[in-house]
Amino acid sequence: MIACAGDVPTLEALAATSILRRRLPNLKIRFVNVVNLMKLVSQEKHPHGLSHQCFDSIFTKDKPVIFAFHGVPHLVEKLIFGRHGSNNFTVRGYNEEGTISTAFDMTVMNNIDRFHLVIDVCNKIENSCKTVGEETKWSAVYVKQEMERMLIKHKKYIHEFGVDMEEIVNWRWTK
Repeated sequence: MIACAGDVPTLEALAATSILRRRLPNLKIRFVNVVNLMKLVSQEKHPHGLSHQCFDSIFTKDKPVIFAFHGVPHLVEKLIFGRHGSNNFTVRGYNEEGTISTAFDMTVMNNIDRFHLVIDVCNKIENSCKTVGEETKWSAVYVKQEMERMLIKHKKYIHEFGVDMEEIVNWRWTK
């Protein structure tokens, strides 16, 4: 599952989901966009919080979740503390990495770009997912390599031209 909160992480999470659906068509992937962060907290702790049953129905108790966030990752980790399956969350966010660069490069430096998110999913498939087929597991290895090549291509491109690649700037959601 890919989850996100914030405008830039949502764009990158959607792009990662699109890549995964194209490259790993047999992978079942759920996309969750969190608009109100307080929904992550239990009802007992906050009036906007979800019940444990509702939280579990969205995020499950046993599936890996890659969560892209527009703030520091520790905040989401704190909000989901005590939830079923909270140990299945990998939270990516801004860790004050980077300097003046392109908008997309800032996401790359903080590992919340589409390529790093896809790599995270591929790592989960390789290391822990028992519910995916062998074909998907093998394909994930190649998708991960492709994403690593895209990160290298990105670095070379911004170094040479000082702007983000056209495929990043002009990306649009397609079915």
